[in-house]
Amino acid sequence: MFLSRTPVLPAPEQALRGRPEPGFSVPERHTVLGNPLLGPYPEGLEVADFGLGCFWGAERKFWQTDGVWTTLVGYQGGYTPHPTYEEVCSGLTGHTEVVRVVFDPAKVSYETLLKVFWESHDPTQGFRQGNDVGTQYRSAVYTHSPAQAATAEASRAAYQKVLTASGYGEITTAVLPVDDRPFYPAEAYHQQYLDKNPAGYCGIGGTGVSCPIGVAKADG
Repeated sequence: MFLSRTPVLPAPEQALRGRPEPGFSVPERHTVLGNPLLGPYPEGLEVADFGLGCFWGAERKFWQTDGVWTTLVGYQGGYTPHPTYEEVCSGLTGHTEVVRVVFDPAKVSYETLLKVFWESHDPTQGFRQGNDVGTQYRSAVYTHSPAQAATAEASRAAYQKVLTASGYGEITTAVLPVDDRPFYPAEAYHQQYLDKNPAGYCGIGGTGVSCPIGVAKADG
């Protein structure tokens, strides 16, 4: 099933068992922003989680965004606790590659982060991004509050309209609450990968279609 041309998500009983604790450590601080990766985070900051293909290039998009306090990459949305990169890439954990964005809502809105998210990948491709094929590359937004969920859903509807007008198909992005979908940080070498390896692989590429900011634009 997992070697077929079309990837499929495993059922819970098919997923790898994982481990009760992480098998590796995560660096203390962000190599670009200088702030802690794992927290605790200062009061007033908020957290957003986005899956948009290979997390190396995706993370750079967000750390370059004004108002973002720190970023880190990891795995989310699957069944296997504390997975490794190799396990996630096997397709047997159910996770997707995710960027966790810690941001100051007084400096950057969640809507603006969603605009970065939508415009940095093609959300109509299902279990792939460009030449990267696999369930771990699927598009997803994991929300931390009802307000985030409502804003993400509205932005998806707004972006669907402009994508449809530009000849694209249906958005496949899942918008799901983080409840029961814990974020597992990735290995140290994945964190800020493109800062450590400026010429490294970056599979991020959007549709070229601008995403309208403002949930009201989803109507009418």
